[in-house]
Amino acid sequence: MTENLTEKADDIAQLAKGGRTNILGFVIRLAGRIPFLFIAGRSYGPEIVGRFALAVLVIELAALLATLGLKRGLAQALSTTSRPDTHVVADAMVVALFASLVGSVLLGMFPQVMFPNSQVTGLEWLLPSIVFALAWSEVAFSALAYRHNVGASVTARSIVEPWTITSAALILSYLSPRDGLIIAYVVATFAMLIAAMVPLLKMYGLPRNWRPDPLRLWRMARINAPLAGADALEWGSRNIDRFILGLLFSPAIVGIYYVAQQVASPAQRLKTTFDPILGPVVTRSLAAGDTESVAKQVRQVAFWVMAVQAAIAIAIGVTSDGVMGLLGQGFVAGSATLCILLTAEVLASPGAIAEGGLVYIARNRNLMISTAMLCFQVVMSFVFVIVIREMGYPVVYQAVGPALALALSLLVGSIVKTWLLSRLLKRRMSALRWGMLAAMAASAGVGVLISKLPEWLQLTAGIPLMLVAYFAVLLKLAFGPEDKALFRKMPKEQQIAIDDVR
Repeated sequence: MTENLTEKADDIAQLAKGGRTNILGFVIRLAGRIPFLFIAGRSYGPEIVGRFALAVLVIELAALLATLGLKRGLAQALSTTSRPDTHVVADAMVVALFASLVGSVLLGMFPQVMFPNSQVTGLEWLLPSIVFALAWSEVAFSALAYRHNVGASVTARSIVEPWTITSAALILSYLSPRDGLIIAYVVATFAMLIAAMVPLLKMYGLPRNWRPDPLRLWRMARINAPLAGADALEWGSRNIDRFILGLLFSPAIVGIYYVAQQVASPAQRLKTTFDPILGPVVTRSLAAGDTESVAKQVRQVAFWVMAVQAAIAIAIGVTSDGVMGLLGQGFVAGSATLCILLTAEVLASPGAIAEGGLVYIARNRNLMISTAMLCFQVVMSFVFVIVIREMGYPVVYQAVGPALALALSLLVGSIVKTWLLSRLLKRRMSALRWGMLAAMAASAGVGVLISKLPEWLQLTAGIPLMLVAYFAVLLKLAFGPEDKALFRKMPKEQQIAIDDVR
């Protein structure tokens, strides 16, 4: 009994440790992403940013498919085999490499897929070469997270990649104004790969006495295919809006939307960076048949993510005009889109975290739900655009349609996935707490008061004041002992968790 309680405490402690690291990574990533957006907006302009946004969209999709679900499936592969971990990771790398080569060849043959609303005349051919680098980075981060090394991912994603692309974009804005963003993205991606592979080799070492087995590699790819589909569909739900905009509007409109999306993206990544640390914890609990722990772990992470995302949504949403204006006056028109996207992230969190359990116990049903929600989102995107256009609103308002469709589909999908996991585990899955609603109300109240101030004062003083009000109420009314484990060292975390379970 004592051993079981200790294991549960360890699980919460590991989630808390991952939570601390990821929240720190979020802050660092935001600090690195804003200078890049500032340089991209001010030095390159909406049209070039829009072309870049569509190209990155296709490249990242190809890389995601190339991982063949190993971003989350690797944890299960490592926990359910007696083979050396280094051999399993090596298999995953080979599978991702072969899939990446297929994607790179196809994109090299049909580059117009990356640029549906503009001509291919510059260094666009460089982009397909980085598919494998993105795929290998994801596999490496998953392998590191399996051994509870989340710091390497935070370092690579929050420091190495954003600051490399920022520095390169600044220098290349003078040397290659047309292709500078593309070159900077390629350089930053390879820098992130190096930052992923070095700690991977230190932690796992070289796969000695390993031989690739085609049947074993095929089996790994086949088993993880449903995960690959779920990953692609979740990614598609967050990016198909950009592609639809590329089909309906000019690159400049896509550029404005992309900048709003990137400002909101750290909130989304806060959730996705929990996937590698949540996966191993959930798979161990499932292997032991402990559905109570699975439900508890999912609820815990969902609350942490929702709590932080709600704070971000209110603080940035209230000051959205000023935030977008910092990146260039041409981007202020995207402030409404930014507010909708931030709200969408909060609505998506319960379902996205619930999916962390569904992918291991109901892969095919989860895939069906994701497919249905993506189709619903695509249809509603066109419906909203057409309705807003028929109402006589200008193009910049029509471009809000895909963001509205995204928010609606994420809300519906979140409700369905949380309900399904609750039904399968026969446990309560809701992560919503009344204290969080009170914190949101307090922060919004401060936002109303500071909204009358000049924009510069809203950004410098208003945002911190809203965050202070939010977290003061949240800590007082919504945080329990296990939530406070986020701020404590391991031994105390374990004792609190054990006492709580008792």
